[in-house]
Amino acid sequence: MLFTERNGSLRIIKDGKLIAKPLKDFEEVSSKGEEGLMGLALDPDYKNNKYIYLSYAYPEDDDLKVKVVRYKDNDTELTDEKIIIDGLPAERYHAGCRIKFGPDGKIYITTGDAGKRELAQVKNSLYGKILRLNSDGTVPSDNPFPGNPVWSYGHRNSQGIDWYPGTDIMYSTEHGPSGFDGPGGGDEVNIIVKGGNYGWPVVSHKESEEGMISPALEFTPAIAPAAGLFYRSDSIKQFKNNFFFGCLRGSGIMRVIVDEKDPVKIISYKKLNDVNYGRIREVTEGPDGAIYFSTSNRDGRGTVREGDDKIYRIRAE
Repeated sequence: MLFTERNGSLRIIKDGKLIAKPLKDFEEVSSKGEEGLMGLALDPDYKNNKYIYLSYAYPEDDDLKVKVVRYKDNDTELTDEKIIIDGLPAERYHAGCRIKFGPDGKIYITTGDAGKRELAQVKNSLYGKILRLNSDGTVPSDNPFPGNPVWSYGHRNSQGIDWYPGTDIMYSTEHGPSGFDGPGGGDEVNIIVKGGNYGWPVVSHKESEEGMISPALEFTPAIAPAAGLFYRSDSIKQFKNNFFFGCLRGSGIMRVIVDEKDPVKIISYKKLNDVNYGRIREVTEGPDGAIYFSTSNRDGRGTVREGDDKIYRIRAE
């Protein structure tokens, strides 16, 4: 298992044990706020090409930027660095940056508004967007805006993305306004469409505006949704094709049941259990069919418990 630590370390767990030496330490990483070493994705052809993609924030002059880089994983070290995209917006808050491959083989990248909220509505800006690129960093010819990596816009700070199994229907999770940025709450689950405008900062919460797409789910008070996952395995049969996401403020995992005949319709949602693990950042599915999730209690916003932070596993009985 590979996982990132926000302060800049890429770590390995093998046979249930943490390898003491990180696979790589990214020394230029900035992690003084919400930013840090963030996204991690394996190439769809990882078994053959061994490509691994990461995103991280770094200081540049008096500013912060985010880059997405690709390496070859040689088991004991990373080699063949290639910058996929650089100069993405960053700030101590709202820095993105989730990366994930879609069913079309393209890499999708979320960016926050980095405190410049008005730029989320500017199509040729990279603030407050979901981007779509070829795996080599070039812009796909079928993107909605020619020569532009932007796939959707009007986002405040998207945290998780995944696709309903067997389709190109993309769900995302997004943080709504904090108290200093508008009324509290307004966290969202969105269904992302090509070229869609999701309204920030013109609308939030349950507000609507012509030409802007309202959230499929809205949460007030805030739960701070994090990474999102559609569960694909048959191992936990009752979870098949359900959407899960971690809650950084709601202290749990949310389970969303989607209509299998019409996956843009949500039937119901509820917290998976009442166990308080604290802030849950990542939720993913392992090759064993288990759901793995990690806490983020040492990020300056949580209550640190003994042994934090941890990775947990949910599996069939």
